[in-house]
Amino acid sequence: MGETDVQHTVIAEFTHQADAFSRAAVYALTETLTQLVGRLPVTGGSRWLDVACGTGAVARAIAQHGGSAVGVDVTPAMLRKAEEQSRGLAGVHFWRADATDLPFVDGLFDGAVSRFALHHIPAPARVLGEMARVVRRGGSVAAADHLTSDDAIVASWHHDIERLRDPSHWHSQSPSQFFALGDPFGLRLIQRELVPFNMDFEEWLTRGSGSSSQRTLIEQLIAEAPTGASEVFGRHGARLHFLLGIAVWERVV
Repeated sequence: MGETDVQHTVIAEFTHQADAFSRAAVYALTETLTQLVGRLPVTGGSRWLDVACGTGAVARAIAQHGGSAVGVDVTPAMLRKAEEQSRGLAGVHFWRADATDLPFVDGLFDGAVSRFALHHIPAPARVLGEMARVVRRGGSVAAADHLTSDDAIVASWHHDIERLRDPSHWHSQSPSQFFALGDPFGLRLIQRELVPFNMDFEEWLTRGSGSSSQRTLIEQLIAEAPTGASEVFGRHGARLHFLLGIAVWERVV
């Protein structure tokens, strides 16, 4: 597949992050994994698509709940980690694909899900549109991503920090933006949740490719947080606070 400049940046960043990403505790946390998969109507024989799957944690959780899952990602290094970590588990397969141009026919899956990916994509609504397209009528589309504030000052400060640490970061949605993503695509929002979670500061910082050169500036910006920032992002000693949005839609048209 040909690569855009944005895809090239994402691939470079997550090739850099692949080993650390596969070990990061945050991706197996109850708040970020179990609470998401537990909201999905996974049944025996149901077919799911895990979009921008990374190392495949969501796909594996779906298979462990009795469904089957195809995981797609643009970064070969992440797909290799997904294959390694899924070895011996039935019902899980991985393909390389662009989240904004999925290589599947309409209505193929019972559900599609994406976690911790939309903030890397310039047009996240295109991802929701593709997920809706490949899901049958009555099926489920779900997304989970860390969010920013509806306050423009807080959001700008938050994005600056994320981009210094990880140049593939594009734009985190605010809660109002995130929960409206499915509106143009015949998706009815049936579940919405805002879930606070914490991450080890040092693990978060050093995983990104910008950490070595931008550490001082990142730490300074975090210390200068604007009013209201702590609701969506903030440091408390060795921990960082985030806000996860979880949305589940039903495809109704």
